[in-house]
Amino acid sequence: MRVLILNAGSSSLKASAIDGPDVTVARAEASWGSDASRAEDRAAGLRAVMRTLAEAGAPLESFDAVGHRVVHGGSRLTAAAVIDDEVLAGIREARSLAPLHNEVALETIAAARELLPAIPHVAAFDTAFHATLPPAGYRYPVPAAWFRNWGVRRYGFHGLSVAWSVRRAAELLNRRPEALRMIVAHLGAGCSVTAVDGGRSVDTSMGMTPLEGLMMGTRSGSIDPGAMLAALRPGRLSVDELEDVLDHRSGLLGVSGQTADMRTLLELEASGDPDASLALEIFVRRGAAGIAAVATALPSLDALVFTGGIGANAAPIRSQIAARLEVLGVPALPESDVHADAVLTEPGGHPAILRIEAREDVVIAADAASLLQ
Repeated sequence: MRVLILNAGSSSLKASAIDGPDVTVARAEASWGSDASRAEDRAAGLRAVMRTLAEAGAPLESFDAVGHRVVHGGSRLTAAAVIDDEVLAGIREARSLAPLHNEVALETIAAARELLPAIPHVAAFDTAFHATLPPAGYRYPVPAAWFRNWGVRRYGFHGLSVAWSVRRAAELLNRRPEALRMIVAHLGAGCSVTAVDGGRSVDTSMGMTPLEGLMMGTRSGSIDPGAMLAALRPGRLSVDELEDVLDHRSGLLGVSGQTADMRTLLELEASGDPDASLALEIFVRRGAAGIAAVATALPSLDALVFTGGIGANAAPIRSQIAARLEVLGVPALPESDVHADAVLTEPGGHPAILRIEAREDVVIAADAASLLQ
């Protein structure tokens, strides 16, 4: 079975042609800028990646199925599913919980179904991996009626990336996934950390929406709820304006006042730009704090994985986060560029620190094959 994988992310559309179970025939990517929901012509991205795949030997007619990454499945969609009207309704229902992501996913699904109407399409959900969170991990300290009546709870995100990191880390460490206790730090346009005990999510930083937790590209991450109440007072911001600021104009972009792009920010910091330097310091500080927080859900720590665009490619950020965790016994990490999956610490270092490229596409392809075969 050859599966076309379409990963509509926060800043880009990634496409892969995967021959089962995990042979990558071709890959392509189209940038949507730092904020996919603000891109002027996202359909052009789909056309571009399909041309690239065809040129690499994976034309439209060669695919047997399409797998889509969807960020939020809400409480209804807790496992991968063949896309039909009911599944589409569930994705739409969860739009308010992930406004930057689910709308983009719905548009991508619609365009892909129009392009490839004769083959099945499967949705795989980032929230599904976190279905194993215990009640103390997903409940918020608010009135129980909020949970019962409004579904106010932590769902968790980046689950497809975490699932791949667990599998790949086990291979690199020559350990069984069920024997590993690890933290996965997915750092990119969106950022989260997840504690994994024996392949099961036991704590994570993102919550009911992808706004909670670490500082991100254009998203604020966690801030004092009182600050948001203050912003909503008469004469300040409306609810829609506040949502826009927290989703689109905060994070690295908000603090630097210039950009959410990590490479550019590192260059600006090197040139002495104080706002870029502050943005990076907050990013590192909050990243380390998030890792330390979810570590408390584990009885021990075997490995720390850095993945996502920043986690895999920004060596100075990895090194600075590890340095802040030395007080907890995390080994120092040199600022060396690494361009392949690898264990970055010396043999015997504990916990092991790994750099792993995010491959949600392989996980989605496996989900699609499992459902359809």
